[in-house]
Amino acid sequence: MEDTSFLSILAAYPAWFYASITLFGLLIGSFLNVVILRLPKMMEALWHRECRELLGQQADDDTEDASKAATGFNIAYPASHCPSCGHELRWWENLPLLSYALLRGRCSSCKTRISPQYPLVEAAAAGLALLAASSVTWGWPLLFALVLVWALLALTVIDLNTMLLPDQITLPLLWLGLLVNVSGMFTSLSDAVIGAAAGYMVLWSIYQAFRLLTGKEGMGFGDFKLLAALGAWMGWQALPGIILMSSLVGAIVGISLMVLRKKDASMAIPFGPYLAAAGVIWFFFGNQISAAYLGGTLP
Repeated sequence: MEDTSFLSILAAYPAWFYASITLFGLLIGSFLNVVILRLPKMMEALWHRECRELLGQQADDDTEDASKAATGFNIAYPASHCPSCGHELRWWENLPLLSYALLRGRCSSCKTRISPQYPLVEAAAAGLALLAASSVTWGWPLLFALVLVWALLALTVIDLNTMLLPDQITLPLLWLGLLVNVSGMFTSLSDAVIGAAAGYMVLWSIYQAFRLLTGKEGMGFGDFKLLAALGAWMGWQALPGIILMSSLVGAIVGISLMVLRKKDASMAIPFGPYLAAAGVIWFFFGNQISAAYLGGTLP
């Protein structure tokens, strides 16, 4: 009998498949922009409420107003709107990439400049989707690969904006990495478990050593969890390459910022984006990098 499943039809027409995955990536990018903007605000509102409860303090008028405003505020509510004037976006003002171009990067109501972050995240989500579609087996492996790269994209931008790597993303990503590898999808389960433990412990150990030597905290616990998640997805064998690439790029960027912007060596630089970028590179090209530079391939 002829196979008429959706995937088989797409396989017969690869151009349609890649066009579909690009469009889907743009839509997901639009959703990621919402997560990137709202999740840190939701976390901050929760922290304020928990701190007041812990200290037994009554909220002042401004804090109470903010708390009331945060009630019901989540990823889905309220509808997308201009943060400057509150103008609720119409459907044609919320089209990935296209709306930004049509509006010339400004709100249609108050003409306030719209951050270029929005189209950049949408384009990055589509680009990552295309990369995954051209590198990973279609079906469940591709679906999970998309979840990984899109989560890393969201974490990257959140960390750049707020110096936070939310547990709401890193921890589910870690557990999902272990679950998808129960069947050995991307690596063996034993390598995934060791990778998760080693990923956390390596950066935790560096953090503790740095704190003992300098009395300062060199990185956040979110970085430990992110590297643990990458180890869970790709196995412990990927960790040396990810750490090396992320550290090298982070050092280059940090030194460049100190030279170009006259920043001192104590300035805080988010490490999560470099871990995430190195993770994406190793996920798709780790075997090729290993073969080229180490003279072998990863198992």
